[in-house]
Amino acid sequence: MVGGPLRAESPVGIDELLERVREGLDRVEADAAHEAARAGEALLVDIRYAALRERDGLVPGALVVERNELEWRLDPQGSHRAPEATSHALRVVIVCNEGYASSLAAASLRQLGLHRATDLVGGFQAWRAAGLPVAGPPVTALTVAGLPVASQTSGGTA
Repeated sequence: MVGGPLRAESPVGIDELLERVREGLDRVEADAAHEAARAGEALLVDIRYAALRERDGLVPGALVVERNELEWRLDPQGSHRAPEATSHALRVVIVCNEGYASSLAAASLRQLGLHRATDLVGGFQAWRAAGLPVAGPPVTALTVAGLPVASQTSGGTA
């Protein structure tokens, strides 16, 4: 076997894994994420599932990609990428509900070469608590490369 036998690593709990992952991220607070998106310096990506988006609303201008499709939609080399996935240098800020799943998702995107991927501290709940704009549903379905993609329609702020 090249490189020697495989070694089993000790299991790690989710809290330790999350801590390790976050050490490599330049996580952003809600106000900073909002400003970066407004200035065109970051793409906000909402990975919350539909029931939460329907219940709580949307971050205006955020690309909606459910977690299970994230890597396929944001890989700039992927055949099923979203039009926004233009480069590995793209600054992506992942938004989940409370800022836990988004850290793991950002780390996964970094493994794909999106070296500026990070996440929103506190997730959508921190965004809303900061008094930042929230658009109500509806969400409409679009297709990218023949596969369905949820996308926010334009709407007022709530």
